[in-house]
Amino acid sequence: MTDPTSRPPRRKAHALRWALWVLVAAIVALLVLVVVFGRQETSAVRDAGVYGSSFQLVDQNGGPVSESVLRGRPTALFFGFTHCPDVCPTTLYELAGYQKALKAEGRDLAIVFVSVDPERDTPDVLRTYVGSIGADVTAVTGDPAKVAAMLDGFGIYAKKVPQGEDYTMDHTASVILLDRAGAFKGTIAYGEDPEAAKLKLARLAAA
Repeated sequence: MTDPTSRPPRRKAHALRWALWVLVAAIVALLVLVVVFGRQETSAVRDAGVYGSSFQLVDQNGGPVSESVLRGRPTALFFGFTHCPDVCPTTLYELAGYQKALKAEGRDLAIVFVSVDPERDTPDVLRTYVGSIGADVTAVTGDPAKVAAMLDGFGIYAKKVPQGEDYTMDHTASVILLDRAGAFKGTIAYGEDPEAAKLKLARLAAA
């Protein structure tokens, strides 16, 4: 006679098989989550170094310009406006001087100037303005709403300040340094020690 205790009852065997299937399903689900979130994380890490947001504006010649203007070359990115009495022209002339010195050493540096005052800074105005600063300067403007969206995407502060019957602009005055891939590499503050600024740009151009 067979000992009934030598094998588990059918009910227990069925429960064991069910538990095993649940375990297998849980493992499969976990693997799927690992693959999906792993791909998302990899994508996020790959894109994390790119600074700012995409944009569609125009340059000083009226041609279309996008975030691609900030790729391929080490770039000094500056936001300002042509009616600025001191900070903007001083910064741009200094950058143009650094750019010329680096070029003499065989190093490349792009300068991109984005207007925070697109209502007054039309392509024609910008072409004349940057033309007096240097030949290798890209100026950017466009529809005010699109410019505002770009400023927001790049974390740039800009605000109209009434000035009699006219207005001026209060804005972020630092130069943003981007490498060839568009990744953020630091800033140059307005009025920063020239030697420190030169060193930052030399390192950027050499990267």
